[in-house]
Amino acid sequence: MNQRMRTYALRIAVLGAALIAAGCKTVAPVRQPIVEAAPPPPPLIQAPVATHEFALDPASDDVVGELQVTKVEGEDTLSDIARRFNLGYEEVIRANPGVDPWLPGVGREIILPTQFVLPDAPREGLVINLAQLRVFYYPKVKAGEPITVITHPIGIGKVGWQTPEGVTKVTSKKKNPTWTPPASVRKEHREAGDPLPKVVPPGPDNPLGTHMMTLGWPSYLIHGTNKPYGVGMRSSHGCMRFYPEDIAELYGKIPLGTKVTVVNQPFVFGWHQDAFYVQAFPVLEDDQRQHPKSADELLSGGISARMAQKVKLHGASLGPSIDVGLVNSLVETPRGVAIPVTTAGVTVETFAAVARHVENRVPEGANWNGKDDLLVTAEEVEAARAGTIIPKTVKQQRARKPTAVSSSKATVVPLPGAGADANTAR
Repeated sequence: MNQRMRTYALRIAVLGAALIAAGCKTVAPVRQPIVEAAPPPPPLIQAPVATHEFALDPASDDVVGELQVTKVEGEDTLSDIARRFNLGYEEVIRANPGVDPWLPGVGREIILPTQFVLPDAPREGLVINLAQLRVFYYPKVKAGEPITVITHPIGIGKVGWQTPEGVTKVTSKKKNPTWTPPASVRKEHREAGDPLPKVVPPGPDNPLGTHMMTLGWPSYLIHGTNKPYGVGMRSSHGCMRFYPEDIAELYGKIPLGTKVTVVNQPFVFGWHQDAFYVQAFPVLEDDQRQHPKSADELLSGGISARMAQKVKLHGASLGPSIDVGLVNSLVETPRGVAIPVTTAGVTVETFAAVARHVENRVPEGANWNGKDDLLVTAEEVEAARAGTIIPKTVKQQRARKPTAVSSSKATVVPLPGAGADANTAR
């Protein structure tokens, strides 16, 4: 071995001795196999719970119901799912942004916003929150009887035909009403190419449905509809529309003289099981009031004195205990889902993930029998949603052709036009 090689070997030996002395190894460590975490188990699928009548403890509860999640089956549309779970069309659309309402995709999870923060109004009679597109009925009870609240989705006045705010009462009730279209409504339909008769007798073509209640406001009614898909939208001429099964159930429970309070509250707050909930809805297009744009504005200016007092009683300050970032997200993107904002790390998605996952069927005890439905095109629903009227000639042509996209039940019924109410003042 020449001198150069002996020098090189010596250096290697010295380096090796140094590494050993330092506790190092010259052999690469054995790699441990990477074990991927097991996916979480699928949620337990339970029976759905009814979404319209709840026991209420007025001293502590401002929130009723519970959030539910179901999966799309067969030819379901979001309109089908809304009716099935006693929700309005817009309620389901808002809670599931980005989902195609007509082709949602079999197996897709759908959030059902079946938990409701009660409006900030006296809990007596009928309370209607326009922004919520929902009614809350507080039946009178005798001392010692349980207090309940009944809630249903409703349709309200479209832009230009707003449902008024204020306090009135139920003045009369009628089954199988006759509809006499007011001149303003007949003019609107005539100009849109959908002329209306002077009188529509009781029956399946009557836009008032089978039950009607008049109010102290002579121009406005509470009634059913022959087009259930319009419930949960701004599609009327100012009247308040119910699903046929809901108005039939309420009709016998509401006595003459019942107080009716109509409010417009896009942001509602309440306590439930020691958590502070916020439920945010889009501000109506024609609502000219200045509404909060951030959590700070909402929590300082949007909460009533009564609710602020309840916050103090629960021991929470309007500051560190509330997730301001979450409230900001609810203000910026109101999805109509009631969320506990005093629980750390909550989002709509994480809250839905731990919610009750249910079978896609009509809940036990619901008003609807799951059978009486109408075949309806996506165009008809969108026309109702936009408050536009489909010309009569177009409807006649469609009646002679198979519908491409539709609700999954019964038979085609021609659309009489969005917003066909007995609004005599308009």
